[in-house]
Amino acid sequence: MTPAGRPGLVATWAALIVVYLVWGSTYLGIRVLVGFLPPLLAMGARFLCAGILLAAFLAARHGPGILRVPPRRLLSAGVVGVLLLTGGNGGVAVAEQTVPSGLAALLVAEVPLWLVCLRLLARDTPRRATITGTALGFVGIAILALPGSHPAGTALWGILLIVGATLCWSSGTFATPRVAMPSNPFVAATYEMVTAGLVLLAAGAAAGEPGRVHLAAVPPRAWLALAYLIVFGSLVAFSAYVWLLRNAPLSLIATYAYVNPVVAVILGALILGEQVTVPILVGGAVVVAGVGLVVSVERPRRAAHRAGQAGPPSPAMPRPAGPRASAKPSIRP
Repeated sequence: MTPAGRPGLVATWAALIVVYLVWGSTYLGIRVLVGFLPPLLAMGARFLCAGILLAAFLAARHGPGILRVPPRRLLSAGVVGVLLLTGGNGGVAVAEQTVPSGLAALLVAEVPLWLVCLRLLARDTPRRATITGTALGFVGIAILALPGSHPAGTALWGILLIVGATLCWSSGTFATPRVAMPSNPFVAATYEMVTAGLVLLAAGAAAGEPGRVHLAAVPPRAWLALAYLIVFGSLVAFSAYVWLLRNAPLSLIATYAYVNPVVAVILGALILGEQVTVPILVGGAVVVAGVGLVVSVERPRRAAHRAGQAGPPSPAMPRPAGPRASAKPSIRP
């Protein structure tokens, strides 16, 4: 390694570690938060605050003009934001009222598998190894969803809701490169988060969640969890991810798709005392193996395809938090 290359290597791994740990820990943060605040309102506040902070930063650094986008692109960003963050992250938050954070993270790891299915529907036939990895991953999901395979108190509706949330996120991910989006990824992320935040707040109000809010009874750890999700989950880790997309191989970046669930399971067990059953270990290992196979097969081909295109690769929002989801294999809570 040359002296000139060393700082790049250090910076790359520093950014990767941020993405590994922060995005892996957001499931824990959500689990803590929804124990004291209604999930839709909590996630709505998270994304609205994060979007406003990002907009303020962009306006201060580049001028307010950077936030001006054509109505069509603004609408596309809003729709994608609803799919990714309202349906995806919002669904995970609602489910985590009953689903342990580690199990939620393992179920969320199926996003790359749904993307393969959507490619098949679009008549974009993947490689056989990709289809094999997808089938293997869904076998793992089936193991995780079987009655008796998860800790007591875990509701089946929560597991099914997460499956639906991942399908929603995958749909937004699949649609993003196919619609007109704001050219600046941070501007796209701003409008995605603001739109999703407003929709989540409206949904929470319609569901009667304001009547369940008792601010005096909310402990400091819940507020800390919310602040952590806003600052680190939606801003710091996202910035690190966008930097990686411009400075690191996609095959390396994509490893977070199967590192995050492992981090989430470990943190849930150590901090919240979540039970890790044998079926969770087996099913989780099968899911991670399937996702790993899909990612390892697909990334080199897509990276080679992008090498012939002008400009940097398009980034995606975590979960985490994402403007250019074609480069993003997994949901970010």
